[in-house]
Amino acid sequence: MKIAVTGAFGYSGRYIAQRLLAAGHEVLTLTNSWTRENPFGSTVQALPFHFDQPSRLRDSLLGVGALINTYWVRFDHRGFSHSEAVANTKVLFQAAKDAGVRRIVHVSITNPDLNSDLPYFRGKAELEANLRALGVSYCILRPAVLFGKEDVLINNIAWALRHFPVFGVFGVGEYRLQPIHVDDLAAAAAAQALGNANGVVNAIGPETFSYKGLAETIKRTLGLRRLIIGVPPRLGYWACRMVGWVVGDVVITRDEIQGLMEEKLYVAAPPLGQTKLSEWMIHHRETLGRRYTSELARRVDRSSRYRSN
Repeated sequence: MKIAVTGAFGYSGRYIAQRLLAAGHEVLTLTNSWTRENPFGSTVQALPFHFDQPSRLRDSLLGVGALINTYWVRFDHRGFSHSEAVANTKVLFQAAKDAGVRRIVHVSITNPDLNSDLPYFRGKAELEANLRALGVSYCILRPAVLFGKEDVLINNIAWALRHFPVFGVFGVGEYRLQPIHVDDLAAAAAAQALGNANGVVNAIGPETFSYKGLAETIKRTLGLRRLIIGVPPRLGYWACRMVGWVVGDVVITRDEIQGLMEEKLYVAAPPLGQTKLSEWMIHHRETLGRRYTSELARRVDRSSRYRSN
């Protein structure tokens, strides 16, 4: 089948493209980074999104059997926003339908909520509703936190633990999250592209951590002696802002802290992924957290290839 993947030069999209190519599918990618080095060479065609020209976006999708969508933004910035991402994704979905795409696999988030005051989760819920009403076969995958060689959250917690004698968690840190390995998500997305039934899948990993427990696990795995303490969320936010000024990134937002503490990254559901973060970290402890990974740099630099941590 000819399958389109958004963002195949980025993080999760690259793993999905690898899975599809290994299974013998023809892959094209829609991307804002179409001038970025193509890790697949001539095997994956790269085309711009053309959100502002829906007819050109439709033409790019002609002959495509399935679309796997990973397009999103983590936080609002002067160069991008959640509202823009929602509007663009609706254009993408309609273009796919107009092009005759048979099925859409959409990567969402755990606990989307149309009534949430958090734009991330509200926007994801709006897109799920839009996709359900589109009239195209669909599967919605809802991951919590992704981890892998190019991840941001797990790597940067490890980086902070390596560089600072004290690590603060927001509040008591007992709110839970369920990380899934990026390749486990990719395997699910590739499999769902071949399906027919409409559905929603909670794409969570096999282990559940409290946020404080996650930091403790990383600390032990790296063999570090660090003090992990609870701090008022406001103080923790401003401490992260100061680190962000040093590294030139948005370390975490107020909305992300609120989402963590509301357990938006936890669901009572059976795991989809099989890779345990605790075991994966043991195999990658020599490199995990050695370098800071900047989400903002990835968004601004549309030419450089993603590097492994």
